[in-house]
Amino acid sequence: MANNLIITIGRQYGSGGREIGRKLALRLGIPFYDRELISRAAKKSGFSEDLFEQLDKRATNSLLYSLTMFGSTGLNGMSLTDQLFLAQANIIREIADSGSAVLVGRCADHVLREYENRFDFFITGSVDDRLQRIQTHDDYELSGKSPRAALEKMDKQRSTYYNYYTGKVWGKSDHYDLCINAGRLGVENSIEVILAYVNALKK
Repeated sequence: MANNLIITIGRQYGSGGREIGRKLALRLGIPFYDRELISRAAKKSGFSEDLFEQLDKRATNSLLYSLTMFGSTGLNGMSLTDQLFLAQANIIREIADSGSAVLVGRCADHVLREYENRFDFFITGSVDDRLQRIQTHDDYELSGKSPRAALEKMDKQRSTYYNYYTGKVWGKSDHYDLCINAGRLGVENSIEVILAYVNALKK
């Protein structure tokens, strides 16, 4: 496990973080995990993928939300949201134990905080750069919303999820090895910066 190279990527919506993670994994020749985490956690836990999707997008400390969406408590007195998070966290640890990997989102940096040879990056960009990317790339689903509304909603969901389950502040620079403005650097140059950083420090 000590020799496994683990790279986690947090990202603002529309910043290109998922593309950067996928291409970075290809360059390194190691597995890439994003939505695959949901599928694996669902299969192992017995919960549906739909529930994990809702957790991924809507986790919050709102009592009203917990009562209306998942009920106040589940097994062992734990809320269903917490059970889903723990199931997902267990899969993330299993992946990190089994080999090198690039993992996007889902608080992987926090879940794996005790792991050696782990590097955490946060991908960001200006609102204008991210709006342009949302409108010109097929990776983003607007679901009838304006690009700006979609951006604001997804950033809020991601920050709420991260802040609630980590007790930290999403995107705050001191939680990561590097925060990278991919809107200015572009995807390929962002990958080169990450590789240079990892190669300079990995054990």
